[in-house]
Amino acid sequence: MPTEEIAQPPPLGAPGLVTRPLASEIGVEILGVDLSRPLDDATFRAIESAWLDNCVLLARGQNLDEDAQVAFAARFGPLGQNVNKHNGGSKRHPATMLISNIRENGQLIGALPDGEMLFHSDQCYVETPCSAGMLYGIEIPSHGGETIFANMYRAWETLPGDLKRAVVGRKAVNIFEYSDAEGYGASAMDLFPAPPPGSKHYAHPIARAHPATGRKALYVNRGMTMCVEGMARAESDALLTRIFDHQEQARFQYAHAWRPGDLLVWDNRSALHARNDFPANERRMLRRVTVLGQRPC
Repeated sequence: MPTEEIAQPPPLGAPGLVTRPLASEIGVEILGVDLSRPLDDATFRAIESAWLDNCVLLARGQNLDEDAQVAFAARFGPLGQNVNKHNGGSKRHPATMLISNIRENGQLIGALPDGEMLFHSDQCYVETPCSAGMLYGIEIPSHGGETIFANMYRAWETLPGDLKRAVVGRKAVNIFEYSDAEGYGASAMDLFPAPPPGSKHYAHPIARAHPATGRKALYVNRGMTMCVEGMARAESDALLTRIFDHQEQARFQYAHAWRPGDLLVWDNRSALHARNDFPANERRMLRRVTVLGQRPC
């Protein structure tokens, strides 16, 4: 595996990128690219190809203000807006949101401030979930707070045959009904016997076809998938538990230890993500942008 010291990045604009894998099954780091500068089409196509192939893209040492991050995110497609009830949205760009535990005048300046989060896929509880998520590290605690990604292409490809047969043609109900203070460390299957009135929920295929690559990926998750549609609850719970245990195996994962200036882009259609807890007395702030997606099929 090449190291940063050995790797020689191409001139900005060259279609080839210097990259190195983040883990055996998921993720790639791109080297020598300044994402605060406009990228020509050839360079962006190479970046996008690496992202589609590897589910997660990392660029370290970036110096991005909000405008630069939004401009880069917009190369991946039309930008989304926050669809949940959290605070932390930007008045400048409705597509951006701060993920932070920092308080000013006693009020949180961002959303999702504390604690761990189980594996989930962003916006899987709406009809057209986002296609991509992008996080930029601004203030990072001394330890903890890692973002963990898992490759759902590989989870589907290695799913035992009896589980594949059990989910063919089936949909699962995904739900969002949490607050900043509770719920993110507990599974939707345990929390919700049925969708509460007024909750955000939607049923999507358990295995979805990626619109760009054509590959199938598991599209359920422990954090937000409540049940298999049309299946008795006990049978649904047993089936989903086996799938969750399979898709969360360490061999499919990459755990990212944040540094200020890190930019991560993940394919929300083929990767799940989770978060480890971190010290409550240390500041943490990241800026998130999402890219609109398509209805899973």
